Amino acid sequence: MDNNRVILSAANCLITPLTCEDAHLIHAYQVRNRRHLAPWDPSRSQSFFELATWQKVLTANQENWQRGNAFHFAAIDEKSGEMIASINFSAVMRGVFQACYLGYSIDQAHQGQGKMQAICQVCINYMFDQQNLHRIMAAHILDNHRSERLLLKLGFEYEGLAKKYLKIAGQWQDHKLYALINPQHH
Repeated sequence: MDNNRVILSAANCLITPLTCEDAHLIHAYQVRNRRHLAPWDPSRSQSFFELATWQKVLTANQENWQRGNAFHFAAIDEKSGEMIASINFSAVMRGVFQACYLGYSIDQAHQGQGKMQAICQVCINYMFDQQNLHRIMAAHILDNHRSERLLLKLGFEYEGLAKKYLKIAGQWQDHKLYALINPQHH
């Protein structure tokens, strides 16, 4: 890993943005968790699960990071070297809003162990402290109770229901909306 790369740590993981050279890590993560993540993700084409796709995605992610438009982190298990979680802050809006959207997923073998809360917390701290964002927004489909518990543990507050908000697993689905305000901005 290069010296200019952001590296955070939590839950026995290194948390960092991936580069094109790391495409094998996210590719393996996506292939390994294809069935596990399908109910919570948009419908995926076969090309989504190809290494070349992830090389292109990671190149775009690096460019977005440099522009300050999006910040994509991967949690890499210190023992196995495998990617075990994805934490993304997308659609970063500056100006008077200073906000973004949070998305995340965790490897099926690592869910239910409290790792995601620790990993998300250090990433949120980075976004508030280093990027000086005011607001982080998140949403989940109604029956994703694990996601709801995670957001509440992280201090997110419920803000409302969005009807037919996102097309997940091939269906337009209602979502609960949450937000977290930077505690330094109160």
